Amino acid sequence: MTIESEKQRIQDVSSLLYIASQSIRILTHVEWQRDVKRQFFADKCKELPKVTYPEFNPTETLSAVCDARRLIGNSDVDKWLERIAVKLEYSALMMAATGSKKFYEYSEKLYGKPTNPFVDGKSTPLGLAESFDTQISSYASYDLGAPAPMCYLASDIAEQMREAVIKMFGNEAPQVEIVDDLSANALASPKLIRIRKTACFTDLDAQQLINHEAHIHVATSINGLNQPHLKILAAGHPGTTKTQEGLAVFSEYITNSIDLDRLRRLADRIIAIQMAIDGADFLQVYHYFVQRIGNESQAYENSRRVFRGGVLTGGAPFTKDGVYLEGLIRVHNFLKAIAANGRADCLKLLFCGKLDIEDMPVIYKLEKMGLCKAPKYLPPWVKDARYLLAYLTCSGFLNKMDVGKIYSHYDDLLHSIPKASAE
Repeated sequence: MTIESEKQRIQDVSSLLYIASQSIRILTHVEWQRDVKRQFFADKCKELPKVTYPEFNPTETLSAVCDARRLIGNSDVDKWLERIAVKLEYSALMMAATGSKKFYEYSEKLYGKPTNPFVDGKSTPLGLAESFDTQISSYASYDLGAPAPMCYLASDIAEQMREAVIKMFGNEAPQVEIVDDLSANALASPKLIRIRKTACFTDLDAQQLINHEAHIHVATSINGLNQPHLKILAAGHPGTTKTQEGLAVFSEYITNSIDLDRLRRLADRIIAIQMAIDGADFLQVYHYFVQRIGNESQAYENSRRVFRGGVLTGGAPFTKDGVYLEGLIRVHNFLKAIAANGRADCLKLLFCGKLDIEDMPVIYKLEKMGLCKAPKYLPPWVKDARYLLAYLTCSGFLNKMDVGKIYSHYDDLLHSIPKASAE
């Protein structure tokens, strides 16, 4: 096979997988109707929500995946294409299984679960969430300063978002709309950013959404659409979710747009997912969130995220929300490895489209083959990477130090300082 015919084969597989991805709209499929919330509170929060989902026929997606597999070989590029094929197959089967325990089985395959270990083989997303919770709780007596103002209206946030996307994307900027029903406070696609009308925002939330949705999700989507040879890089699917959400949360982190409340929300979602896996039903998780945040409406929304698509009686939740912190750790560690190995040249490759960190060797190979185009849009902290690389350089050295001895020294120092009494 000639080089040109091989390149054409890869493009053909990519196109077939892109076709297969078009019906995969998981978050839209598992949205709850507005009446569900109204009825839940009308029932005094004592009855499980009554939820129905539209039927989904996976045949079209599975057929396109099957067509793609006929062309998939055994090279490194082919193994990447096969990983995508598997994710799309599982996604279609999961959408067909909404409201059943099978939904959770596929969710676990696609997004993992809170007890799955990180690369180090021992740390887990659940352990991370519990650590964050304990650490943040220890700050309870500390004066953190004035809280962020509440509440900005969706219209205020939408206007800030419009200005940000026009500044970054120009003529390719997506529209920004306020909608009544949405599975999250905001959702982004390359042509449209939707903001939930009833959501309440702080001024920091606006920056979080810009750095999370616009600078990452929209940027990688448009960069993927601009790929002339690899259409699959424009498809957001569960195989890319950990990296995409990890990049998005890291974008909040590196731009000082994240706070303790945001970290706690992300940690609480992981803890709640594990509660549901262990058998807690919607009402038990709802009361957990009420106790945690004191806001019944938000407690409902948080619980809905855990149970959408799954089984409300417990044992089979939607595990996607576990990837935010897991993805943050994966991205953070990969970026530290980039700095430690002097491979800043790999940084921009992360934004060529929708991809996973583990795909990077293949993406590099595809770039050298002329099949993968450099990204047009980069988040500001990558476009001007001086601060990022300075931070990673310092972080890399700190990681080589004996952390145990350092903590022991400063633990002794701190223990010699009397704690201020709580007023």
